[in-house]
Amino acid sequence: MGSALLAGWREQGLAQTYIIDPSSEAQSLAGPDVFVLPEAALLPPDFMPHAVVLAVKPQAASAALQGYERFVESAVFISIMAGKTVKNIGQLLGGGTAIVRAMPNTPAAVSQGITVAYAGPTVSPAQQKLSNRLLSAIGSVAWIKEEAMLDPVTAISGGGPAYVFLLTELLEQAGLDQGLPPDLAKILARQTVIGSAALLAASSEAPEALRIAVTSPGGTTAEALKLLRADDALPKIFKAAIQAATERSRELSA
Repeated sequence: MGSALLAGWREQGLAQTYIIDPSSEAQSLAGPDVFVLPEAALLPPDFMPHAVVLAVKPQAASAALQGYERFVESAVFISIMAGKTVKNIGQLLGGGTAIVRAMPNTPAAVSQGITVAYAGPTVSPAQQKLSNRLLSAIGSVAWIKEEAMLDPVTAISGGGPAYVFLLTELLEQAGLDQGLPPDLAKILARQTVIGSAALLAASSEAPEALRIAVTSPGGTTAEALKLLRADDALPKIFKAAIQAATERSRELSA
């Protein structure tokens, strides 16, 4: 996700940026205005960033944030670490730290993501505006006023691409089961999902209206939907799945 953000910032003409990453692969990200360092201690003594983006694994937060306390007075910290609350991060950096929690999703890799963000109580309007600008480099941004809402957000948009990919897998397999050649089953499944998403994006109609428009009474689609919606099976399993993901997000944030 950090790489996707960097790519978006580069397209927009980013300001001087430092990447802190000890891996040798990170050096490939270096450029005229992007400097890659293995640890924060090597940053120039007079460097005072306006924003620090925390794109590390949650379990690595404690070690990764060492040396960042000196930026608390100047920077807003934007965290895309799942499960790490504003309180958790504040305990690592010190009280009064301006922290924004953000939950992007993987379509950010093609600048089609949706990021939901929450601004902690000490984030100024200017810092929120800066955070919005940085996060919008990978797609749309929506702000919430309650941090707890990030748990269902994680379940729906964070995990949502996986559900869509699963649907694509199932469509492809169903095509194979009906005797379609593998190449045709693959392209039909993928392009149907891609095209449907494009139609949804271009239309002002609700998903329900678009679904009804495809479904001729007594036709083939109606027959398939009859099974998918029998005894409310699909709505029930989807509701249960999102509930399970939301509860797991809460457990990780505890």
